[in-house]
Parts: sequence; structure tokens; C-alpha cells
Amino acid sequence: MPNTLQMSPLTAEAFAPYGDVIAPKATPDKLINAGMCGRHHDLARMDFSDGAAGISLFDAKARHLPYVFDLVERHPAGSQAFIPMTQTRFMVIVADDQDGVPVNPKAFLTSLGQSINLHRGVWHGVLAPFEATGQFAVVDRIGAGANLEEFTFETPFVIETAPTL
Repeated sequence: MPNTLQMSPLTAEAFAPYGDVIAPKATPDKLINAGMCGRHHDLARMDFSDGAAGISLFDAKARHLPYVFDLVERHPAGSQAFIPMTQTRFMVIVADDQDGVPVNPKAFLTSLGQSINLHRGVWHGVLAPFEATGQFAVVDRIGAGANLEEFTFETPFVIETAPTL
């Protein structure tokens, strides 16, 4: 029997222990291009132990409720940003770390236009576009050596409802 997990709207405050919410500020930091473009500056900090930042494109299949998951992963050598290139909301699952084991998973649902940057070493679920396929630009570490750890929960979790956004 799966554990039930409630999904919450993604907010910068709730997500801060796990990463950055990448979304425009109420007012741009400055205007550029002769005042025709607002720059929302430095919205996420990429963090790599070595290697370099690379940009990849991911094509991800839609996920629907009820959504059952038992797998999380983390990247100890670098942070990882997910930026939708299609108008797609997505589910973000994260978990705290307790002596190398993920505990207390939390689930968030992005609003259209939100992106995320997961801090280095944060346990997280797989890329899960909500109710529609999505293409994502992913900024993460490119370099030699392993940068992936996976964990499978003995008892899966199920998300049955979505928050109203």
C-alpha cells in the first residue's frame, strides 16, 4: 500500500532548502537594450565541484494523477536547473537527507513560467511534466566521473490530488 503525499504550489520560501525557484521578479533588476528588455538578474546559483556547466534538452512524457513514485536521485557533484521550453507545469519531488538516505519527501507543482534549480546533492524525483509532454532546457554539470546516486523507497508514494493554482 503506497504512502500518500500531498502536492503544494511551488514557492521560493518552501523550496529554499532544496534549491532556487527561477521566475521573474515583480520588477526587473534593470532595463537593457535601450530600455526594451527587463533583466531579472542572477536567479539561481549553479554549483559544481568540477567540470563545467552544460545545456541539454530533455523531452519528457506527461505524468498524470494519481502519480506513483518510488525512485529519487541526486547529483553530488553539481546543481541541476530545469527550464521548461514549452508551456508546461511540472511536479517537483524533493526529499531531505538523513545519513545518506532520503526521508520526508515533499511534492510541489510549478505554475506556468516557473523553473527550478536543485542544489547540489539534493534528493529529487524524476522530471515529471504535469498532464502534458514537455521539453526542458537542463543546465547541469558536464564532466568526468559519476554524478548520479539513486534510491528506491521500499514502499512507494502516491500523489492523488493537485493544488489549485
